[in-house]
Amino acid sequence: MSQLKPPALPLTGGCPCEAVRFVVNAMPLLVYACHCRECQRWSGSAFSLSMPVLADSFALTCGKPKPWRRTGASGVESTYWFCSDCGGRAYRQRDARPDIIAVRAGTLDDTSWLRPVAHVFMRSAQAWERIPNNAECFEIMPKDFWTLADHWQKMWQTK
Repeated sequence: MSQLKPPALPLTGGCPCEAVRFVVNAMPLLVYACHCRECQRWSGSAFSLSMPVLADSFALTCGKPKPWRRTGASGVESTYWFCSDCGGRAYRQRDARPDIIAVRAGTLDDTSWLRPVAHVFMRSAQAWERIPNNAECFEIMPKDFWTLADHWQKMWQTK
């Protein structure tokens, strides 16, 4: 795989109406595509992109998102944060990983550099999908999050 150029930090983003804005001051841990039915429904597409970051590198710069709690496809209780004006979902925090915030990668101002290292919940993927770039594929969410993070960091040679 050819060397990719990491994005310029800080990363900025927000909801569609821009009432909620955020900044990420460190390189994300990884980016992955989730093909579960829940992500298909929420995105209105075949998958969604998640970008876990360390919580201490994430900060709201504008607005007060509204929380919504539920158990996700992986069986873990999470808080999802939405804009109370437009309803755009910006990020998620799992009870099991309070030190990590999963930003919806499509909410970034610049998405041109995004490359998912893995595709998860492929058992729910649409039959017509083709996975490019030799990304790893998993039938469900793999238990070893940190191995995926390591692969993604090596892809960017940021470690």
